[in-house]
Amino acid sequence: MSYQEFPAARPGIACVWQRTLDVPATHRIVPDGCADVIWHRETGRLFVAGPDTVAQVGASAPGTLVGLRFEPGAVAVGVPADAIRDGRVDLADFRRDAAELAERLAHSPDPHQVLLDAFPAQVDPTVAAIRRFARRGGKVREIADVIGIGERQLHRRSVAAFGYGPKVLHRVLRFDRALRSIRAGRAAANVAYDCGFADQAHLAREVKALAGTTLTGLLGRGRAAS
Repeated sequence: MSYQEFPAARPGIACVWQRTLDVPATHRIVPDGCADVIWHRETGRLFVAGPDTVAQVGASAPGTLVGLRFEPGAVAVGVPADAIRDGRVDLADFRRDAAELAERLAHSPDPHQVLLDAFPAQVDPTVAAIRRFARRGGKVREIADVIGIGERQLHRRSVAAFGYGPKVLHRVLRFDRALRSIRAGRAAANVAYDCGFADQAHLAREVKALAGTTLTGLLGRGRAAS
């Protein structure tokens, strides 16, 4: 398998990426708060993945996937994030130009650019504030007070933008931050403390709950494709 990520330098876009498989393989995609638009070159399928609340485990067919990954809260596919939560949904289900876009991707020498042009993400200031404060943790009432909106409105805005409310958003972002730090070579005990877990055992329980496996089982794997 080959997998590459490329910076996009666009607001709301985490990266564009490409993954090629020569033989079928099993994948485990863990929650990171992101959603992706993905095109499968060989079949022409164009679909949207995530955001996830639990790991997605399944088989991947040989071929090349080309993807665009939105930052958490920046989903720009025409439907709220909760409508595609934990899903792998054909873009044609909610965008009329999906077939035309798939055709452009098939004939373009730069499909990444086609995706970037087709999905100009925008970062809403309120949504950005929700993500910033949810990343730190804290009570929902405190986050609402700081942002200047009611708790119910905070929950509605969070679900529509991220796919889940502030508490789940905090768990997912904390888990993703911890996993990235461990993959970068930091000790799990230190990462647990820095990311706000009670202890390393707490981190291990969250990994099991969100990823469906142990931390050891996750090392070397990531959100390579959906």
